[in-house]
This record gives sequence, structure tokens and C-alpha cells, in this order.
Amino acid sequence: MSDASLAAAAEPWFREEHIIFRDQIRRFVEEEIKPHAEKWEETGMIPRDVLRKMGENGFLGARYAEQYGGSNMDTITTAILAEELGKSTFGGFAITVLVHTDMASPHLNNAGNAEQLKKYMPDVIAGKKITAVGVTEPDAGSDVAGIKSTAKPDGDHWVLNGTKFFITNGVHADLYFIAAKTDQTVKGTRGITMFIVEKGTPGFTVGRALKKQGWLSSDTAELIFDNCRVPKANVLGEVNKGFYAVMKNFQNERIVLGAQAMGEAQAAIQMTIDYVKQRKAFGATLWDKQAIRQRLAMAAAKVEAARQLVYRTAWLDSHGKECVKDVSMVKALCGELVNEVMYVCQQFHGGFGYLRESAIERMVRDARVQSIGGGATEVMLEEVAKRMVPSNA
Repeated sequence: MSDASLAAAAEPWFREEHIIFRDQIRRFVEEEIKPHAEKWEETGMIPRDVLRKMGENGFLGARYAEQYGGSNMDTITTAILAEELGKSTFGGFAITVLVHTDMASPHLNNAGNAEQLKKYMPDVIAGKKITAVGVTEPDAGSDVAGIKSTAKPDGDHWVLNGTKFFITNGVHADLYFIAAKTDQTVKGTRGITMFIVEKGTPGFTVGRALKKQGWLSSDTAELIFDNCRVPKANVLGEVNKGFYAVMKNFQNERIVLGAQAMGEAQAAIQMTIDYVKQRKAFGATLWDKQAIRQRLAMAAAKVEAARQLVYRTAWLDSHGKECVKDVSMVKALCGELVNEVMYVCQQFHGGFGYLRESAIERMVRDARVQSIGGGATEVMLEEVAKRMVPSNA
């Protein structure tokens, strides 16, 4: 058996092509990301040549059709990509890529018509056009039905008005998928439509770049639509059916965030083991302290258990199984666990772990949002709870 076949046999969710893909992205992260990513934290964005290089290597189109340059793989591949990007230790880099591959562009892939796919998808997969998705607003996050942005028909166009907030890739994206209310006479779930908005469209501006606690190399923006005229040809999917498109992709997004979080947690634990095995105090290394060894061992056990939940859920999704409860469990568990792990790992780095020059300090800041973005823990637990009792109970 090949090395990839042996590795796949040890991971029941993986096939040989999954292992090959994992090894390729792992090598890319080591050679192309880690040596340079500190600079991107300062500049606040990922260089576009890096993203194009990822496109050239086939990392940005793993789930998409071969006719557009993709590899036509599955949800497990998505989880592998997210986990390995998480292991880079640079959450801002990871989320820049993952928003493009698994949170924004899936709207085009899932709902785009033949002309839209032909026009945009090859450049999306190649990394020549970077994408963002605009759903969240100042007063509407997980409550998608509560968005206030509107779009009204006017001849051959729709006229968009409103503001979007917390939009990852929002400053430097080329292509935006925007949710707006198109029928205000019905409840929110039935009156939302998705639109394709290109950078430079009149009436569309980036209000401001947002300064964040973490994910510093990821650009995040406020978007403003002021009588923005979007051609009717840029309606994405069916009019008034956008809410369901957003809900559908939330499942993919939350698997991705769970996998990313567990990649980050694994990297933090290994980083901490390396540190405590050489850091001495009271005549011995910190690793010689039973309390430290055992806390790290328990953290590793929890992370491995959560990681298996991530991949089981990705397997269910890739086989078309209903898994909203499982996905919600993944998001809630992994978002909280990565923060628990980072706390332990920073504690064992001591004062050094509080310095900006230490990787663990950056990782603590980056991890904090994992229990907030993409569905806050409290929202996810309600989704789980609703499915723990019979619908007629």
C-alpha cells in the first residue's frame, strides 16, 4: 500500500485522495505561509499573489466542477482544508481563504445559472477574483430574517440600499454576494433575495475597514449600498428565496469553522508541549510537572474527540444526510473548546505567552471569535436543543 493508502486506512473518514490533498496543503502552509504571515498581520490583508498561487495549486476549487477548474471533491475535503489552515497558527490567513472557498463562493456554485457560473467561477477557483458574502448587518447576525437592507426593481435593474457589517474580505474582495429584502409584505424568511455585486458598481462603497481584536491579517469591512443599481441578470437564485440559500450554506460554514478551530487547538497544544519540555523552573522542565502534563493530555483528548465529531459530520453532509443538529453541535463544541485550549496553553507559556512576539498570544486573540462568528454558541445550542425532543412534544 502507498503511504497515502496507509494513512487513509488509519482515518476511517478519509480516502486516499483526501490524504494526498492534506499533504499538499500542509506542505504549502509550511513553505508559503508560515515564513511570511507575520508581515500580513501588520499590513492587514493576505497578498493576492498568495491566493492566486493557492488557486493554481487547486486549493480554492476543491468542491467545484471540473469544467470550471475545480476538483469535484466533497465536504470532508473542505474540513481537511480548514483544519490544515487552522494549523498554520494564523487565523486571519485561514479565514480569508475559507470565506472565499466555503462561505461566499458556495452561493454562486449552489444557485448560479449557467451564464453566471461561466462568467465568474473560473476566476473564483483560480484566485483571480476573491469573494465575500454580505448577510450580517449592525442589527442582524444569526437572525438572518431580521435584515433591513432592501432591493427594489427598477427597469432592468434592482436598486439596493442598506449597510452590511463584519464582512470578511469586505475591503479587498472583487465579487460580493449580498442578501437584501425584496418583499417587505411577508415575513423575513420569505422575502430575501441574493445578488451578485461586483466591486466598482456605482452606489456600492466600502464604508470603512474594521479594526479587530484578532484575525488581523483578514480584512473586515462595513459595506454601504446607496441606490446601488444591480442588473437583473445578477440576481443569484430565485427572487425571495435567498433566506433558504443562506441557511443551506450555514451548514457548510459551521463545519469549516469547527475544523479550523480544531486545527488551531492541535497546533497550540503541540506548540505548548515543545515549550514546556525545554522551559525550566524549580530545577526541572515544566513537562516534568504532573499537573501540566495531565492538563495538556486532557486538552488533547477533548480536541481529538471534537475532531472526530467534525469529520463524522462532514461525512454525513457529504452523503446527503440531514445533519443540522450535528453541525450545530460541532460549531458550539469546537468554538468553546478552542478557547478553553488556548487558555491552558497560554497559561503554560507563562509571561512569555502574554507578549505580542509569542505565537500563542496571537492565537488566543484569533480564537476568541470562534464562539461568536458563524453562529454564536448560544444560538447553536438552541438549534441542538430544538432537535433533542420530538416535534410534537
